[in-house]
Amino acid sequence: MDLDAYFASELDQHAAVLGATREAVREPFARLVAACVAAVKGGYKIVFFGNGGSAADSQHLAAELAVRYKQDRAPIAALALTTDTSALTAIGNDFGFDDLFARQVEAACKAGDVVIGISTSGNSENIIRGLDAARKLGATAAGFGGRDGGRMRGLADPFLVVPSDDTARIQEMHITIGHMLCGALELELGLL
Repeated sequence: MDLDAYFASELDQHAAVLGATREAVREPFARLVAACVAAVKGGYKIVFFGNGGSAADSQHLAAELAVRYKQDRAPIAALALTTDTSALTAIGNDFGFDDLFARQVEAACKAGDVVIGISTSGNSENIIRGLDAARKLGATAAGFGGRDGGRMRGLADPFLVVPSDDTARIQEMHITIGHMLCGALELELGLL
């Protein structure tokens, strides 16, 4: 294996997806920031959920908002629906994995909240059901996706779709976009 060639190829792929993502998510990103600012100013919260690496991103981003991103500041109400092992296992056992997030959204969310489902494929049934539950409650059902958007297209709005078929590249953009969301909220809310 030519490690130097592999190294360069990975970074070249990352750069190409970054360039495509810049244009693809500019407008929905601005709308997501506006929705989150309105929610926080209104006393509502931002909720994240996803599976696997997207679950980790959900926890990461909720922590950045609730604790701090760039500097010490007032906390932003945020949580991840991927952290409570008792709820996750009870819902999975009693209702099924497909209802993992919908059940928690129904319990913890209300109109005015922003609920962000993260899925690289856009087709995860538990993400779809969680976003549907958020919409039924009157919350903003937003999403981070990839590929062609999958079944989340038309359900999540704002919907930030990374134009790539490579899961690793999509995840890299999701955390970048998530960090940008955290930074934009700190700036827009005047918390810095």
